[in-house]
Amino acid sequence: MESVQAKAAAAAPVSRKRQGSGLLRRMAKRYDLYLMLLLPIAWYLIFNYGPLYGLQIAFKNFNPGKGIAGSEWIGFEHFQRFFESYYFKRLLWNTLSINLFSLLIAFPVPILLALIVNELRSKSFGKWLQNITFIPHFMSVVVIVGILSVFLSPSTGPVNKLIEWLGGEPVRFMESAGWFKTIFISSNIWQNMGWQSIIYIAALSGVNPQLYEAAKMDGASRLRRIWHVSLPGIVPVIVILLILDIGHFMDVGFEKILLMQNNLNLETSDVISTFVYTTGILKGEYSYTAAIGLFNSLINLTLLLLVNRFARKTAETSLW
Repeated sequence: MESVQAKAAAAAPVSRKRQGSGLLRRMAKRYDLYLMLLLPIAWYLIFNYGPLYGLQIAFKNFNPGKGIAGSEWIGFEHFQRFFESYYFKRLLWNTLSINLFSLLIAFPVPILLALIVNELRSKSFGKWLQNITFIPHFMSVVVIVGILSVFLSPSTGPVNKLIEWLGGEPVRFMESAGWFKTIFISSNIWQNMGWQSIIYIAALSGVNPQLYEAAKMDGASRLRRIWHVSLPGIVPVIVILLILDIGHFMDVGFEKILLMQNNLNLETSDVISTFVYTTGILKGEYSYTAAIGLFNSLINLTLLLLVNRFARKTAETSLW
């Protein structure tokens, strides 16, 4: 028995060496394909991993004249300052609430749109519906905010004209803190639902048509077929996209919020990303806002790991 174990232990390094040499031979044989990987690998190393070196300024009192290495190390002082600030709860709540409501309200909309397109009997009308819902995605964020400003104008906007015609008073939607989240989330749905539905439509096209025929023969109505055939067929795709969305949970539409933001709605529109821009870039507090950005990213990473683990155990679908 001991001799067999000794032979197996001696054979293991040999087999690993053979596997390694085989991999090297295959790489040498198709070196041209591996050379093509150099550019994307270099891009990731330079632009995604290289900037990680600068994260240390979150723990330093960064001085551009002294550089990152020469700046004074102060530990968690910036984090403590942020956690004890009067605006910490406001920034955290605004960021969390906008993303949470977007996830609860906006995430199911592309799924519903894909199911509607899939169930339409007229394929030409389905293509027309897809094209109409795709168009807003290709508009600039500046254009989208401009459209919102025109339509919601208290003096000339058609929405307020309708309110006046119904006997109400004009509402200053864009200057109202109470309306900001509603306008932001609803306009995001209008802008992105068509584009986000593409992957669900593609997933639905891969569902076996025989399942629909079997459901029809069993007397299932259209709603029953959607519930028992269409939705189960795209559940893995839904889970993967949900995990990816939660991985960016703390990242809101920075450009759009900044364009919609003003002093009157700042109470509900001020989020972590806009605060980092105004404080870090405009006011030059690089170390302080680097600490805030690191805190934001750690929350995203934690949520991604937790949700991925939960999805792997419950739905048996995960990113890794």
